[in-house]
Amino acid sequence: MDALTDLPPIDRLRTIMARLRDPATGCPWDIEQDFATIAPYTIEEAYEVADAIDRRAWDELKGELGDLLFQSVFHAQMASEAGLFDLDDVATAIAEKMITRHPHVFGDESNAKTADQQVADWEHVKAAERAAKARGGVLDDVALGLPALMRAEKLQKRAARVGFDWPEIGMVTDKIAEEARELAEARDNLPHDKIAEEMGDLLFVMANLARHLQVDPEDALRRANAKFTRRFAFIEAELAKRGKRPEESDLLEMDALWNAAKREGL
Repeated sequence: MDALTDLPPIDRLRTIMARLRDPATGCPWDIEQDFATIAPYTIEEAYEVADAIDRRAWDELKGELGDLLFQSVFHAQMASEAGLFDLDDVATAIAEKMITRHPHVFGDESNAKTADQQVADWEHVKAAERAAKARGGVLDDVALGLPALMRAEKLQKRAARVGFDWPEIGMVTDKIAEEARELAEARDNLPHDKIAEEMGDLLFVMANLARHLQVDPEDALRRANAKFTRRFAFIEAELAKRGKRPEESDLLEMDALWNAAKREGL
């Protein structure tokens, strides 16, 4: 362990990962993993980073970022073992991408641009990169592994770039009303798979509304989840003062406590 302690931090982490994956002396669990089995952990760690930021839990953020960094090191180690690439290649690739996508910082272009202009330039560069990869369709490289709500927003953004978009927000809200009616009709008359399909259509249009409002739907739902958790915890605490558990209460009582939580600003 002394030799590990003397290494620079990133080299130390890389060496630890290699030791964990060593077929002879490593950890059996780490050795058994592959890209597919680790991917869910990578997504989970990214969400834990977002959660720490949302809670402004700065003491936790360092650890969560470390967990996310470890996921990159894990994937890079497996890629290195397969002869695909290594951690240095990963770092080089992202460094080159950042230089290419920021000519106003690293090149000859003026940096006297608004944030919106820079976003537009970024999209032009990404479009050129997609063309160089011979991606045929507009939606081809929107990652399948994204959370469904996030992917819906990205699909809609990509389609909007080529003009496939409602020109005004009122048309989106009209579509939401239409999809809600279709869902209600499906609930009463159609089998479950059709109900699920109509539910998906409604959620997809809700994501579109968020995009038109310039609201991140994933973040908005995450915040709504947090608010629900806070308010329900308030209900549980107030019921406990009355010697009750939620299952011993009823909707009328819990709804009154929910409204009390709202008044408390929770």
